[in-house]
Amino acid sequence: MAKTMIELKNADLTLGQAAASVHVLKGMSLEIDAGQSVGIVGPSGSGKSTLLMVLAGLERLDKGEIVIDGTPLQGLSEDRVADFRGRNIGIVFQSFHLIPNMTALENVAVPLELANVRDAFDIARRELTSVGLGERLSHYPGQLSGGEQQRVAIARALAPSPKLLIADEPTGNLDTETGRQIADLIFSKQAERNMTLILVTHDNSLAARCSRQIKVRSGIIVDDGRSLADLAPSAVSA
Repeated sequence: MAKTMIELKNADLTLGQAAASVHVLKGMSLEIDAGQSVGIVGPSGSGKSTLLMVLAGLERLDKGEIVIDGTPLQGLSEDRVADFRGRNIGIVFQSFHLIPNMTALENVAVPLELANVRDAFDIARRELTSVGLGERLSHYPGQLSGGEQQRVAIARALAPSPKLLIADEPTGNLDTETGRQIADLIFSKQAERNMTLILVTHDNSLAARCSRQIKVRSGIIVDDGRSLADLAPSAVSA
């Protein structure tokens, strides 16, 4: 039986206040197995990126439960959630979020140092080499192409050896060919390390590369991507 990596139960979240408030997630429930690659798709404003932020521990639910790899996040302090995320979850954003006055090597190594990881620069050097940037370690973000910057961001996400990799529109700022190369890299790393991959995208062809697709609309999961074969025998026969 597959191990469960993510359990989301009756997740409810409203963002903003008073007249500006938006009910973004409306009682979502979801289970994702360890090692799965999951694409989350839906129209703009459907709640898919907010769902991703909840799964990454970057947004707190108003109601409901979120459990990652057996650890309930709802009862943890912000510091403990941040510590858990730093050790277990890698995140890749559409905008690369690199620090402009740090080299590629420093962008990957410094977060490890802040987390008191030993040999941070050795790990950073290894990860950058593994994503094809072994010759670009001393370059600053402004000296790198968009695809190279995203490779740095991927190396940074992979450096702590996370069990869960979360990607929010990772090819959205790239041209078609560069985007394909970045997608190839993400899926190869996911398979190589047997990580769970959660990918939010507007690109249906990219989502189709995942082993499972979840469709979100108006804050509700309208298709959780589970086939009958995924369900318990009792559920199939009911």
